[in-house]
Amino acid sequence: MQSDVRWPAEWEPQDAVWISWPHRDDLWQGGLQELYATYGRVVSAIAPHACVCVNAAENLHSSIRHQLQVAGVDDEQFRLFPHPTNDVWCRDHGPIFVQSLQDGSLILADWQFNAWGGKFAPWDLDNQVPQRIAASLGLPSRCSQMILEGGAIEGNGEGLLITTESVLLNPNRNAQWTKSDIEQEIKRMLGVQSIFWLGSGIEGDDTDGHIDDMVRFVSRDAVVSIVENDSKSPHYKALSENNERLQDLRGVDGSRIEVVPLPMPEPIVAEDWRLEQLPASYANFLIVNDAVIVPIFNQPKNDDRALGILRECFGKKQIVGVDARKLVLEGGAIHCITQQQPKPRKVCS
Repeated sequence: MQSDVRWPAEWEPQDAVWISWPHRDDLWQGGLQELYATYGRVVSAIAPHACVCVNAAENLHSSIRHQLQVAGVDDEQFRLFPHPTNDVWCRDHGPIFVQSLQDGSLILADWQFNAWGGKFAPWDLDNQVPQRIAASLGLPSRCSQMILEGGAIEGNGEGLLITTESVLLNPNRNAQWTKSDIEQEIKRMLGVQSIFWLGSGIEGDDTDGHIDDMVRFVSRDAVVSIVENDSKSPHYKALSENNERLQDLRGVDGSRIEVVPLPMPEPIVAEDWRLEQLPASYANFLIVNDAVIVPIFNQPKNDDRALGILRECFGKKQIVGVDARKLVLEGGAIHCITQQQPKPRKVCS
């Protein structure tokens, strides 16, 4: 079945980046005020490159505006929307924006969301976010009955998508769907042509193994892939197997995809917490127009090494590191809390 849309690569021109503002005192080990400062730094890093659109209940708007002003974000650099949420992970509960092949206009791909296999109730407000955004922007949406999170898929804008078996084939998402069913629905909704499957994810990942903690496209024909050289690490087996599979990764035209190794940070361990080892990864970056916002972890040697590799990968783009230690406490980082809104594509008549 031929699709009538395409899913743009993350490095293509963007109008905005969406986030969902934190508001729950029962998370983050009670450190909500510290988290506000982290969010302020993330928004401050994104704002020079794209407008930041914020999902939040309307009664939170005044406080958010103040927090962003304290972070040095100008009023014209962000917009507040009355979209209440359960949690912050906009990559997963937000829409995926695609472009019409006919005229290049935007359409929202609206998937079902069940909080990573029903792990963290409630998720009813989060599942409504795509339709709220569509209504606020006056854009059409295309709905699927398939459960899918944005962090579970990675694409190069030219028909190739990478995902993991541990997430999309997990019975806690789409128990009645076959692998073929899932592939066909992804192709229908996103217009991709080829799906490449990796195995499982890194230790401590509540999502069951999202791809955006492991393998990310940096161009149409290159990815960075997280590596772990310590055979005693809990990440070692899964990452070794995935990197072995990546040797067979090819573009839709059959061309080889370059794989650039990206190291892991030193383990970040949380005491008296549900996650003993936090899923910290330098791969969880956001590409936003002429910049790349990268999670760092107060590990100067490792942080500098990872930032240097990404500078080589992205050439002229500005590489901006933001301390993400507070974010990984709940299992995510920069990419997990953001969702890019591409510009409509100009189509030659």
